[in-house]
Amino acid sequence: MPLLQVQQLKKVYTNRFGGNKAEALSKISFSVESGDYIAIMGESGSGKTTLLNILAAIDQPTNGKVLLNDQDIGQISEKNIAKFRREHLGFVFQEFNLLDTFSLKDNIFLPLVLSGKKYPEMESKLKPIAKKLGIASLLDKFPYEVSGGQKQRAAVARALITHPALILADEPTGALDSKSTSELLTLFDQINKEGQTVLMVTHSIQAASHAKRVLFIKDGNVFHELYKGDESNEQMFQKISHTLTVLSSGEDHYA
Repeated sequence: MPLLQVQQLKKVYTNRFGGNKAEALSKISFSVESGDYIAIMGESGSGKTTLLNILAAIDQPTNGKVLLNDQDIGQISEKNIAKFRREHLGFVFQEFNLLDTFSLKDNIFLPLVLSGKKYPEMESKLKPIAKKLGIASLLDKFPYEVSGGQKQRAAVARALITHPALILADEPTGALDSKSTSELLTLFDQINKEGQTVLMVTHSIQAASHAKRVLFIKDGNVFHELYKGDESNEQMFQKISHTLTVLSSGEDHYA
């Protein structure tokens, strides 16, 4: 059974008067196996952000279902949805979303605090993750005292500390320089090899070339899909570049 099943997902937005309907997603279906690493690409306005928001249970689809571990997340009550997100999903954002008045350690602890975990348990969870991510010596610092790459490592630690079924990453390299981008992508490769399932929305061909599969969204539909297989990151980069060229040219076939 797939970890995540997206079934005939449709999202239509209307203005408050009920007119001017805009279809953001149109019957999107795909599945994600445990241990997969998927990148979602597409031009601005293609529906990527809408899709991510629905997968994160932040938005509701007009039609269709999202099943995580066979549980329909659309059927979870408003009262329980925040708890569900904390326990099953990890989030990594472009702008890090760290609280400046909290140390890195307290930022990382936040989902555990909200879940009512005790301090000794939180400490035991943090130590191996902080060591793996190379931030063990930075935990008492505040976000404004560290680099963008170090902030994003703290954000990844916060996402990992609950041992989520799925990490959702929204343009995770978007605010990073090239060195920090390479380091973060290497980190994502490592945690995926250790079994962590990752789904990433990105504009970056470099970031997407690290994924095992790339879904291309166009006009609210899955337009094309690439599988990495045994290809190198460089070979995947070339395939993605070609696909994006076709997408932007408006063609419906591949050479």
